[in-house]
Amino acid sequence: MNTEIMIFLIITAACLLGILIFFVVRSLLAPLKISSVHEHVKQGNTAAAIRGAKQILAKNPRSADAHYLLARAYSQDAKTELALMEYQAVNRIGNFSGICKETVFRTEAAALYTQFGQKEEALKEYLLLIELEPREANHYYEAGRLFEERSKARGAAGYYKKALELNPRFSDGWFAYGQLMYRAKRAVEAKHAFQKAIKVRPDNFKAYFYMGRLLKDAQNFKSALSAFENAQKDPDFKIKALIERGSCLLSMKNYERAKNELERAIKLSESSSDSPEMMHTRYFLSVCYEHTRNLDKAIEQWEILYKIKKNFRDVAEKLSRYQELRSDDRIKDFITASPQAFEATCMRIVNAMNLSVTDSSPLSEGIQITAVERSTGQWRNIRQFPKYLRILRSPDPIDLPNIRKFHEQMKKAGVDRGYLICSSSFTRSAMEFAESRPIDIISRDKLQELLRKAENASQEAP
Repeated sequence: MNTEIMIFLIITAACLLGILIFFVVRSLLAPLKISSVHEHVKQGNTAAAIRGAKQILAKNPRSADAHYLLARAYSQDAKTELALMEYQAVNRIGNFSGICKETVFRTEAAALYTQFGQKEEALKEYLLLIELEPREANHYYEAGRLFEERSKARGAAGYYKKALELNPRFSDGWFAYGQLMYRAKRAVEAKHAFQKAIKVRPDNFKAYFYMGRLLKDAQNFKSALSAFENAQKDPDFKIKALIERGSCLLSMKNYERAKNELERAIKLSESSSDSPEMMHTRYFLSVCYEHTRNLDKAIEQWEILYKIKKNFRDVAEKLSRYQELRSDDRIKDFITASPQAFEATCMRIVNAMNLSVTDSSPLSEGIQITAVERSTGQWRNIRQFPKYLRILRSPDPIDLPNIRKFHEQMKKAGVDRGYLICSSSFTRSAMEFAESRPIDIISRDKLQELLRKAENASQEAP
């Protein structure tokens, strides 16, 4: 073999060896680069991780691990839109044999899809996760939530039940199922679920909120108040719980405490006054002011509501009803007077009706007086029958049960005539009932005349 051939063979062998060494080194260095990027991601060195991942992808665009680590780095750097694009690239490649494990990837991708409102894509991921990990309760729970958001309650219930079957101590699962049952008006099942949620995790304060709602619906106001007290510990439910406490106290006619809770709710709320929640809160507060005879503040709330929505509940009617307060101080004083001043005014009314008081007793919304016709001295030996006067300053119209109860009291006491006087009005059924009974009803218009007559009589008295 001549020298030239020997040299050619040596050079060829060297070239082949060089190429072989190049590919071996490249194959050895690539995993090292991936592991280096992985380490940067673990340590939170996002800039280095992004730079390293991009270098790998420049040479190998179909590296699932590089796309995955780049997505993780973008997420850490709050670049979630870019992260989502990288997760989608991983999904297209579909290789989960390296660093990128399929269950972890799909869990992270589903959360990101949910964040961007891509609920269908998120649901697909959770359904795939259920196939991969059929014993993992959280996958069923998340799928249930997404079904519920699509208004598929039956499907959601099935997934929630499966989650709870796999993990009976899943408090959030019990809460979600309880909410679903509450919205479906299945109170018994909802109550059971919320009780389970609280038993498993006593600090699940949002479950207390819905327990309070159920107790309130059942008119168990005392227990409801306690539940709403606990619900306030959840920042997302604090304002709502205060409003519900105010509503319960309002139903219990504890207007002062109700007022305090509702005022706190308005003070703490960041919602605008025209939100439905705040509008109802202001209305409830106005009712408290009205019943505690703080009419200036009640009118202030009604005026706010009227500006926002003129046909909101009975606000326009309330404003119309109390408009005369600004021009008639007698009615205003009658409604807002202290208990002692109110009693004195009522005595003057009785006097103006030519009656003499024999007994009186306070009522929650007024006073009840027993009186007889004033003697003129001409018929002193004639027996005088007592008369009942019930004088009320309730803001609500007097209804049939109220007047019926008054009539029963009259019959038991042997009273031949009764007078029901109020600063509001009477319902139609109450007026029809009084027409055939010995009861005179005196509403606001006639009360104004009585107050004027009583004032004039007291001024003429020596």
